[in-house]
Amino acid sequence: MASTEIPDPETGKSEPLPTSAAPPTQPPSTAAGFLDCRKIDVILRVLLFSATLTAVIVMVTSDQTEMTQLPGAPSPAPVSAEFNYSPAFIYFVVALVVVSFYALVSTLVSISLLLRSEFAPQFSTYLTSLDMVMLGILASATGTAGGVAYIALKGNEEIGWNKICNVYDKFCRYIATSLALSLFASLLLLVLSICSISKRTT
Repeated sequence: MASTEIPDPETGKSEPLPTSAAPPTQPPSTAAGFLDCRKIDVILRVLLFSATLTAVIVMVTSDQTEMTQLPGAPSPAPVSAEFNYSPAFIYFVVALVVVSFYALVSTLVSISLLLRSEFAPQFSTYLTSLDMVMLGILASATGTAGGVAYIALKGNEEIGWNKICNVYDKFCRYIATSLALSLFASLLLLVLSICSISKRTT
C-alpha cells in the first residue's frame, strides 16, 4: 500500500498529504424547488391571460337595446346601452387588453425561462417590475369602472342620475362579470409580484 506521507526537505519529517476537499454540491431540492416555482409562475400567467381575455370578450359583447320611454317622446323608442358610451368603461377595456397582451408575452417568456434557467435571474427582475406596473393599471381601471357600474346599479338621486340596471339587466350582468374577472386577474398579479419579491429576498 503506497504511503500518503512525504518527507519535509527542511525537517526531514514526514507530513501527510493534504486530502482534496470535495466541492460542495447543490442540494437536489434547490433545483427541484426552482423548477416548481417556475411551473407555478407559468400556471398563474396562463390563468391571468385567460381571465383578462374573457373579461374583454364579456365587455365588448355587453351591448343591450331596449324599448325605453324618452322624455318628450310620444312612444317608446329603442335605446342601446354600450360600454363605449362611458370613458371609464373604455379605459377599463383598454387596460384589460394591455394586461392580456402582457400576460400572453410573459407566459411565453416564463416558459422559455423554464427551459433555459440560466437566464432566469435577469429576466425575473424585468417580469417583477412589469407585474407591479400591470397590477397598478388594472387595479385603477377596475376601480374606475366599478364606480360607474355602482351608479348604474343604484343611481344617485342627489344629482339626478337614474339607475339603469332595472332596464338593461343583461348589460349590467356582463359588466359585473367582467369586473369580477378583473378583480381575479388583479389578485393573480398581486400573487405573482409577492412570489417574485419573496424569491429574490430568500
